[in-house]
Amino acid sequence: MAEPDQRAGLFPALLKHWRGRRGLSQLDLALVADVSARHVSFLETGRSRPSPEMVQRLGEALGVPLRQVNAMLRAAGHEPAYPDSTSPLPEAVMQALALMKDHHEPFPLIVLDRAYRVLDLNAGAAALLAAILGHSPAAGTPEGGEEPNLARLTFDPAGARPFVVNFEEVGRDLLWRIQREVLADPGDEELRALLDDLLAMPTVEDHWRRADLTVPSDPALVLHLRRGDVDLRFVVAVTAFQAPQHVAVEQVRIETWLPYDADTASACRSMAVTPA
Repeated sequence: MAEPDQRAGLFPALLKHWRGRRGLSQLDLALVADVSARHVSFLETGRSRPSPEMVQRLGEALGVPLRQVNAMLRAAGHEPAYPDSTSPLPEAVMQALALMKDHHEPFPLIVLDRAYRVLDLNAGAAALLAAILGHSPAAGTPEGGEEPNLARLTFDPAGARPFVVNFEEVGRDLLWRIQREVLADPGDEELRALLDDLLAMPTVEDHWRRADLTVPSDPALVLHLRRGDVDLRFVVAVTAFQAPQHVAVEQVRIETWLPYDADTASACRSMAVTPA
């Protein structure tokens, strides 16, 4: 068993923090987690120490990211339950991603992590990005040797920004999505650093800087790209693995780009035959 975190009241503070983030009372949490409100109260005051199963049950009830559930477990003196983000993806997940990439050809599919770094992409995505950016991020040597970041590329005036025709919509929605994600997990330093970088970009409009939380985040958006004679429109949908039980798997995001019109579909097929 791991040594309990000796910082006074860390687990109770974490539990109270996440309950507050979700806007639940102790009674609300007790009902969702199927425990007594008295027990939740005792956990938050430190009068009771939770078992690993109780920490996981409460984390699931509160929708806490697995990375943070591990932190709650450590704070309560238990071993982390989920493989961390540095662990390789399970073979079954790798096979699933390979199948998705292949079956979506010649249309683009991009695999990202939670901080919008490009982990993988299919040939359709590589050809498209080469046509728009003049090179494929997968083949480039990003500054610092890190994976290219799709969010930074979108806002970068030396990246994709000049070629996003409907940037007023795309840029605002992407920035607000990232702001929501930071609000949902304020302890995520990588995501917060990304948000700070984007807010420092000259392409960010002043009225985007504070997210309007009354505007719903659309599950898909239309992306209009144009460079020279290349004029393409895609419906972009973001999906994730359900019930991952693995920190790295939970952080995987899959951007599926579907042609919005027949011309875009035809252009993708042509690029697959003769890459840009």
